[in-house]
Amino acid sequence: MSDRAALAALSAHFTPDQVAADLARHSPDDVWQQRVRLDNTGRLAQYRPDRELSSALLSCRFVIPSDAHWPAALADLGPDCPLGLWVRGHDRLPALTASTIVVTGNRMASMKATDRAKAFAAAFAEAGHTVAATLAYGVDATAHQAAGLVGGTTLAVLPSGLDRSYPHTHAPFLNSVSENGGAVVSLVPPGTQTSGIRLKASAALLAALSRTVLLIEALDHTEALRTAETAIALKRPLLAVPGDGSVRSEGNARLLAEQLALPCPDPARALELL
Repeated sequence: MSDRAALAALSAHFTPDQVAADLARHSPDDVWQQRVRLDNTGRLAQYRPDRELSSALLSCRFVIPSDAHWPAALADLGPDCPLGLWVRGHDRLPALTASTIVVTGNRMASMKATDRAKAFAAAFAEAGHTVAATLAYGVDATAHQAAGLVGGTTLAVLPSGLDRSYPHTHAPFLNSVSENGGAVVSLVPPGTQTSGIRLKASAALLAALSRTVLLIEALDHTEALRTAETAIALKRPLLAVPGDGSVRSEGNARLLAEQLALPCPDPARALELL
């Protein structure tokens, strides 16, 4: 079995920290075979890594850390660095992640927030930066649209397999991002559905792939806040649009009050801070 197939199999069933110590001493194939032997459920023995990888490669690529296209910034995740990434547009990753600005916020965003997302994303794209976001409703999807309208390329991070969109109604976005020169990335193989754990992991991945994170409007304890908190942990610059006092922007208000984010009222100021 190839190392790539073994890493794909391990990443489909384990988190990086669960196998990191073994991979430091043994080949990916040896680690996989060991895990199969220790699995009393028989579930892993039924999995066919080479066949599963071949099937997945019909719709995307599995990129591993030894590949030239691997985003070097992910090393900052330490033991949580992914074993591999499923990607559409893999050959563009180095250029896209060289200057990636995450634009994220509430899924149920206010009209003011979506207007701001349009302005910031368009300004970043026009300045030559890659706009990154999930495909979620609200701020994130708006950021992709706005960047695309001015000819910019975007990077999308999904909590599901790349054979489906999350949310499913944004399937056209999933295709248009890669068709227009961008890339779509996931931690999980095609056929994998979204879960709470995967939402959290993809939020961290989004921040790790970035140069800077901009929080437009965010409730506390949301996926956007997880991205912001990962940015803080990884020492990525975090910009936050000052809130208007409403509950919708309580996350922004808290991060600004705790001086964990820099206030950024408009795109001109954001570009000064980049």
